[in-house]
Parts: sequence; C-alpha cells; structure tokens
Amino acid sequence: MPQKDLTLAIERREKAGSTHSRALRHSGKVPAVLYGHGSTPQHIAFDARLFDELLHHGGRSSLITLTLNGRKADTALVRELQRDPLTRKIIHADLQRVSVDEEVHTTVTVVAVGVPLGVREYGGVLDMITRELEIAGPVNRLPAQVEIDVTELSIHDHITASQVQLPEGFKLLTPGEQTVAAVEASRTAAQLEEAEAAAAAPAEELQPEVIGEEAPAEEAPPEQRESSE
Repeated sequence: MPQKDLTLAIERREKAGSTHSRALRHSGKVPAVLYGHGSTPQHIAFDARLFDELLHHGGRSSLITLTLNGRKADTALVRELQRDPLTRKIIHADLQRVSVDEEVHTTVTVVAVGVPLGVREYGGVLDMITRELEIAGPVNRLPAQVEIDVTELSIHDHITASQVQLPEGFKLLTPGEQTVAAVEASRTAAQLEEAEAAAAAPAEELQPEVIGEEAPAEEAPPEQRESSE
C-alpha cells in the first residue's frame, strides 16, 4: 500500500555552490534541487533528520508533499540521492515535481516474505538478486514496496520479475525474465555433496609397480636357439 501524508518542509536557497552546501550540511540540512514540469530548477534545502525519517517511512518511492513557510508548495518524488562514501549520510538530493494524477516511471523495493522450503528443509540460501523493480503507474497510488512469497521455493527454484504481482494499474518496465530471488545450496552443502560423490566413485584398478624387479627377458625365436646350441 502507498504511504499517506508524507510531508517535508523545505526552504529556498538563494546561493549555490560547494561552500554554501557544506555550510548547510554542517547545520544539519540537506542541499537539494527541485526540477520538472518545464520550470526552472530550484535550489532548496531541508532538515536532514526529518528527511531520513521520511525515507524510512517509504519516501524513497512515494509521493511527497513539499511545504514552504507552512503552506503546500509542490508534490514531488525523490529521484536521486548522493551519500558520503564514508559516513553514508545523504549530502545531496534531486526531487522531481509531479502532479497527483499523472503516470510516472519509478522504482519500487521488492521484499521477500516467508522462509523458503529449500532453506527450511535442505539448508539452502535465499539470494535476493534484484531488490528493486522499475514500474509505471499513477503517482498517487505508488506502493512503498511489493512483496513476493518465497515459502515454496526449493533448491534451484527462482522467481522472475514477470511473476511479481503489481498493484492494479501498474505495469512492469524491468525485463520479465530478470531473476528476482533464487534459492541455492549453501557452499558448505555443495562441497559436502562433491566430497560424498568422489568417495562413492569406484577407484580405477591399477597394476602395482614392483620396484627393483627386472622385467623377464624375451624368449629367443626357435631358429636362434638352435644356432646357439
């Protein structure tokens, strides 16, 4: 289900550039750009802690209402986040203006539900190969995430993108054959199977080599024996 009432208070930035952005970050804010709908991109900023909370509640893929001085200013989607490579804190964000009734292309998080049969019974490992899907649909009904039931997956079973159920009105943009989740044997189990197979294989019959024993001399033909006698 889409998240409701995601609201973010913003402020306009009169200045841009790295020096001003560093000062904003030092004061606990995130510098950002708001663009879209043919309007000139605006430099904005917002509280870093509140933005983190909003992302935690589905703001990465849901419609956000932006307020300026306490009044509704825009509705937007988070399009790109830049993080510090060491601290992983958000240092910049790009937001795109969207109206509440338009269709948009975006990504949605995939969440596995349940414990696979191959994990429960055979010690396998669930591998989430694709954690996000590209979808298109009405922005006012964007899901915060989509779930896949993995309980019946055994060893070497998988789920593709085309098998993921999307909410009504949405279409899949990710290639349908893309593997989303798979269950494989654990490395330890695979190594044990190989060892057992090698032990069960019949050993080749080898003739022992006797060290120090000379090979018997070849018997001479009869005519040679007669001449030598």
